[in-house]
Amino acid sequence: MEVKRKLSEFLKRETVLTVAILLAIVSAVMIPPDREYAGYIDFRTLSILFCLMTVMAGLQKLGVFRNIAKTLLRHTQNTIQLAEVLVLLCFIFSMIITNDVSLITFVPFTFIVLRLTGEEAVKKLAVPVIVLQTIAANLGSMLTPIGNPQNLYLYGKIQMSPIAFIKLMLPYSAVSLLFLLICTAVAAKHSGIAVRDVAGALQAEDAGQETAGWRRYLPVFYLILFLLCLLTVAHMIPYPVTLGIVVLGVGIMDRATIGKVDYSLLLTFVGFFIFIGNIGRMPAFCSFLQKIIEGREVMTAVAASQVISNVPAALLLSGFTENVKALIVGTNLGGLGTLIASMASLISYKQVASQIPGEKKRYFGWFTVVNVGFLLLLLFINGLL
Repeated sequence: MEVKRKLSEFLKRETVLTVAILLAIVSAVMIPPDREYAGYIDFRTLSILFCLMTVMAGLQKLGVFRNIAKTLLRHTQNTIQLAEVLVLLCFIFSMIITNDVSLITFVPFTFIVLRLTGEEAVKKLAVPVIVLQTIAANLGSMLTPIGNPQNLYLYGKIQMSPIAFIKLMLPYSAVSLLFLLICTAVAAKHSGIAVRDVAGALQAEDAGQETAGWRRYLPVFYLILFLLCLLTVAHMIPYPVTLGIVVLGVGIMDRATIGKVDYSLLLTFVGFFIFIGNIGRMPAFCSFLQKIIEGREVMTAVAASQVISNVPAALLLSGFTENVKALIVGTNLGGLGTLIASMASLISYKQVASQIPGEKKRYFGWFTVVNVGFLLLLLFINGLL
């Protein structure tokens, strides 16, 4: 019974990984393992993703992002400004620290801030603000090659400069930002809560949070590693060099951080790489899928993301079309919609379920309505472009 319970918990926690492994196994039955399997794996994407996750785990553990958030919040004067800053933190930081890390960092921080300003603020503001934070993280992350895993993977598949990538997604991000600010202001005003003295409330959260000794220099160390990662993404430094420096450096300076990397995401990538590689060696099936996807990459990616989430959708569809730019747009817009369209969205939902369990249904309703609204808006923009 204990083994059955643990297996059930694993399947619930790692559903996407389980699907990736099953698909890899089924495809391996049809195409038995051989020397070509090694060519399936995109080691560059996996290495850069590992390095970025390691660096972000280190910076998050050191409280770097929370400290920046506190500095900004100390300058807020009212409820609308407070809500706008909390949402903008997710939007802006997701561009460089990924949507997952942004939500892992700022959603729990939002609960802390709102509780420090009063339980009424939690009751009236938590659900709308966290819904908008989740959307902000998914929409902000689409602007850069390192904002989310599918961008990093798809960016690596085509000859495209970082500036060209940003230009591709900029219209969607600009429209998203405008409507996020409007929605946040309306939600904050509609709450009827008057939040003041945020700076004073945050002083209680600051108590006893000093870093002593040589560890005070760890943020600089991680920022240097982050710069190396960016240069690697831009093809200026070979990925094996950066991988070696990150593993060796973090292993010496902050070994525990290596264990905080999301290895299940890396294994998910491997599973889908094997599946895509094997399917690509079945000409009839490959041709069939290409005909279905061709010319409909954006809508296919959006639809697939609603069911399997946008990272697996990017990995699967990339094997059957050459129009990678359309996949970039489609999988980024596809992160909106259902709760599983972007796996990062589950981070916020789990926090809500843990912190305010009585609000789960309300949160799900808000989440679905606002997400679908943003998705329709951005699909309209895509139609115009």
